[in-house]
Amino acid sequence: MKLPRAIRIAALPLVLLCQIVAAQEITVAAAADLQSAMQELAARFQKDTGKNVRVIYGSSGNFFQQIQNGAPFDMFFSANLDYPKKLEAAGMTQPGTYYQYARGKIVVWVPKDSKIDVSTGLKAVLDPMVKKIAVANPLHAPYGQAAVAAMQKEAIYEKAKEKFVLGENISQTASFVASGSADIGIIALSLAMSPNMKDTGRYTEIPKTEYPPIDQACVILSSSKNKELSQQFLSYVKSATVSDLLASYGFDVSNRTGK
Repeated sequence: MKLPRAIRIAALPLVLLCQIVAAQEITVAAAADLQSAMQELAARFQKDTGKNVRVIYGSSGNFFQQIQNGAPFDMFFSANLDYPKKLEAAGMTQPGTYYQYARGKIVVWVPKDSKIDVSTGLKAVLDPMVKKIAVANPLHAPYGQAAVAAMQKEAIYEKAKEKFVLGENISQTASFVASGSADIGIIALSLAMSPNMKDTGRYTEIPKTEYPPIDQACVILSSSKNKELSQQFLSYVKSATVSDLLASYGFDVSNRTGK
């Protein structure tokens, strides 16, 4: 049934409003280690520009698969370089948008009331009091891969692996140990320094020589419906202000580069 002309005209402003709202927002797939930092970053961006960044957090490997299968994200912030590079090689990213924004770090973390001594670093996971060790799933989480590499480097992996409680991403891994579901966890420094965790636990940073660099990069996806706003957000991420913000959450920003 055809609508009367007056109703069709009245509906036009609503259609235009929906289009304007869509143009004011992008959806970002972000590695879970960015959760607190990205919340602050997105809030600052919205305050400065009036534009909204909707962020979904998870493991980089899972996002990589979802993007390959057509997930409607505008940008992808990965906790390693491989996934954005593979998407770029497959022609699934906007040319020239690959950007290395930070390098992550891992720590051994326990709740504040734990009797486990984390000052020994990774060897703390061998403490007899440790029954469960929270680790991100190394099959798709870069922080899990770093944790395994560090334990192998220190020759404690075989003794520790039977006690693993695997998180789907580093945020879930952190929640396991924070909630008491695990006795100790190998988590991102950025989460240990987050508002939710910085006053509730103790940690020791694992030397960066113990594991491959957790270099992180972002890209604008070629399937983005709002490339202009995505580019605006990327430029914001490259700013000195954001560099300082990421550093305040424990990220190494000394190697921020385009390519």
